[in-house]
Amino acid sequence: MPEPVSDSSTLSPSPANDAAPVRVSSRVAALDVLRGIAILGTLGTNIWIFTNVEGLLGYLNRTDEPTGAMLWVERVLQQLAQGKFLGLLTIMFGIGLAIQQRSAARGGRPWPGKYPWRAMLLFLDGLLHFLLFTEFDVLMGYALTGLVVAFVLATSPKAQRRWLIITANIHLAMISLLAFALLAAAPSDSDSEPIASVDPNPYADGSFWDLVVFRWEHLVLFRLEAIFIFPMSVALFLIGARLFNAGLFAPTGGRIRKRLMVIGAVAAPIDMALGLVNGDMIIITRYGVAPFVALGILGLVAEFYARRPAPGFVGRRFGEVGRMALSCYILQNVVASSICYGWGLGLAAQVSPNARVPFTVAVYIVTAALMLVFAHLWLRRFERGPVEWLWQASYRALAERKPASATG
Repeated sequence: MPEPVSDSSTLSPSPANDAAPVRVSSRVAALDVLRGIAILGTLGTNIWIFTNVEGLLGYLNRTDEPTGAMLWVERVLQQLAQGKFLGLLTIMFGIGLAIQQRSAARGGRPWPGKYPWRAMLLFLDGLLHFLLFTEFDVLMGYALTGLVVAFVLATSPKAQRRWLIITANIHLAMISLLAFALLAAAPSDSDSEPIASVDPNPYADGSFWDLVVFRWEHLVLFRLEAIFIFPMSVALFLIGARLFNAGLFAPTGGRIRKRLMVIGAVAAPIDMALGLVNGDMIIITRYGVAPFVALGILGLVAEFYARRPAPGFVGRRFGEVGRMALSCYILQNVVASSICYGWGLGLAAQVSPNARVPFTVAVYIVTAALMLVFAHLWLRRFERGPVEWLWQASYRALAERKPASATG
């Protein structure tokens, strides 16, 4: 039987017995809380995309920026979330893979075994999520990364370390080249043509179906980030798995947790300074420094719950979101889309640039509060989130079906 944390160890649930009792421990609390923080934290980055009148393209082109003090408020708020929670979510997924591998070993099952079915289902979830609601979906990329890392985890520790070093160095080389190109670019480049035209603007004026078609037509553009960060994702998955196996959440893991907190404490001011001094350095901050801040958050929360038998009120609310990570991740994007885009309330197009910061903060608070309430009320009655339940049913139908008996 899988250990109790495995049922909520990743964005995709594990094949645990539905009827198995849930035992609460400090490790479960830390995992669920970290996952909830990561989910609501990614919303802190994505919410600025939803509230931009031109969606993701407007966000990349810096369309509709405020002026004066509001511009700096926007930059600070964006930088606080930029990349940190994406990194944390990626690390948590790697931890989830390590938990599932350990569960398989305890149950005498081969690894990666039927995990490819899980990866396929997550990829399909991500594809639907991408087409219907969110062009910056991470599930498709996580599915492919998880598939690769699942097989890497079946190799020796030496081979895993080699994979980690190689992918981390590839990622470092890529962001270094891009950062050099940005620094070497002429100042006049800032006046160049935008990345892509949004005339007519499907985010403000289009129907729901118009946006689906728009995402499909720009599939390559919208999937570039997932391709670009693939080496980083592999490295962070492996870091998460190695940290878990090294005892990050164990009582004896205090030294590991403190080292992670030191790393985060050093990286956080560097990340903020780079982001505020030069907004074009987002390549360095989001993909270079922010993952180290994410490690600091990981160590801080793990240390906090290592000394407490159970979470308090706030921790329980984040933990509930973490237990329904897949449902809340998708739903928060649905809610933000329906508030901001033209097929819904269309409020993003009605807000002036200087009112966009308070508007964005308000949309974030409303959406996050809805996720916290929804997760709490749902889990009072059900063991799994709605998407987790559907995912689990699909997994069992595909991967756990019995072969047809022979006749003759």
